[in-house]
Amino acid sequence: MSTELRRLRNYINGEFRDAADGRTTEVINPATGEAYAVAPLSGQADVDAAMKAAADAFPAWHDLVPAERQKALLKIADAFEERAEDLIAAEVENTGKPIGLTRSEEIPPMVDQIRFFAGAARMLEGRAAGEYMEGLTSIIRREPVGVCAQVAPWNYPMMMAVWKFAPALAAGNTVVLKPSDTTPASTVLMAEIIGSIVPPGVFNVVTGDRDTGRMMVEHPTPAMASITGSVRAGMQVAESAAKDLKRVHLELGGKAPVVVFEDTDLAKAVEDISMAGFFNAGQDCTAATRVLVHESIHDEFVTALAKAAADTKTGLPDDEDVLYGPLNNAGQLAQVSGFIDRLPAHAKVEAGGHRVGEKGYFYAPTVVSGLKQDDEIIQKEVFGPVITVQSFTDEAQAVSYANGVEYALASSVWTKDHSRAMRMSKVLDFGCVWINTHIPLVAEMPHGGFKKSGYGKDLSAYGFDDYTRIKHVMTSLD
Repeated sequence: MSTELRRLRNYINGEFRDAADGRTTEVINPATGEAYAVAPLSGQADVDAAMKAAADAFPAWHDLVPAERQKALLKIADAFEERAEDLIAAEVENTGKPIGLTRSEEIPPMVDQIRFFAGAARMLEGRAAGEYMEGLTSIIRREPVGVCAQVAPWNYPMMMAVWKFAPALAAGNTVVLKPSDTTPASTVLMAEIIGSIVPPGVFNVVTGDRDTGRMMVEHPTPAMASITGSVRAGMQVAESAAKDLKRVHLELGGKAPVVVFEDTDLAKAVEDISMAGFFNAGQDCTAATRVLVHESIHDEFVTALAKAAADTKTGLPDDEDVLYGPLNNAGQLAQVSGFIDRLPAHAKVEAGGHRVGEKGYFYAPTVVSGLKQDDEIIQKEVFGPVITVQSFTDEAQAVSYANGVEYALASSVWTKDHSRAMRMSKVLDFGCVWINTHIPLVAEMPHGGFKKSGYGKDLSAYGFDDYTRIKHVMTSLD
């Protein structure tokens, strides 16, 4: 007896719709490997309709005084809190994440971030007016950019959607948001909640695949394209957006170095680093995946980290003892497995290195040592529960190894020496440097990288500014 799959729908101009041509794609629960829903495989007609809705809604939303946009965002935050269990259920089905951790680690920061940007809505200020030429006064206006085409990833579908729509709406823009094709359920539920608060067309959700995202970015209507995803996807977006000079906001891959000096509190470092490396199955662009340890404590550290990995549990969402759930999809399981299968002979798997079970996409907490700087697993993003360990001899070599990758999103330094920590924070070429911690984020501070990790900032006033443009107005005093 077959079970009927749930039907998800696009949200365009204040109403739920199927794809114009009726096409759908199955959505898989990664904890079971089985389909639980179908979602629209949106085409050009759907993208056109969403963009028209957003463009039509923009003038009125833009013209609202900031206090009114703030009220709307505060109502959204309150509604997310009220519907938290529904959002958690959708996200867990999307991703297979542990229910308890989704409740404690995602809902509170999401709500807080929306409230932060609600406050930012009333901070659309420019520099003071002044006379810089005799008889003329200059004024700065800060304005929304227009319609924003936004593409969210599958590792944190809810939270990354918040990072995109909250600053955009706060600044007075309208939004067409596409979730990943593997994780649309929680975003569609968000549309139901947000749509009950903002006018039709202000917030639109279009589901689909890579081609749907390409249509959004290439569409002539959006003034800005924002994506969180892979380096390859970011390059494609930047290339497509360049054809009509759209603004682009890219938050891409990471390969965070974790530099552990000999004077650190080893037990605490191991505990915190293993948590930051394995949380969310390592599917985090800031995950503590690439550990660099001073040679004097290398062996002791590896032994302790391997034990921590062995003590870390993955499993089903309702198991309260698990730290993380499955990898998001079959392709990601194959990618992570491939990195381990292709390890060079000099590498040693200290823990894990294998799939867990036959159902779903679970992978064991894994630690690999004995690696060289040019090894594939050091240079490329694994995006799985895999922590590599290298040895360094001195501070200069640690910096060389840390900076010696194409990514530059996040990093951390572990030492009791304040001067050393400050030196390292200056020379590490990453958008974030944590000291004696790894992975905490707050709404008030920016998140974003350099090099192939992309450009633009999420969160903070800097992220808010990215969704605005600057206009100079000059008036004669005569």
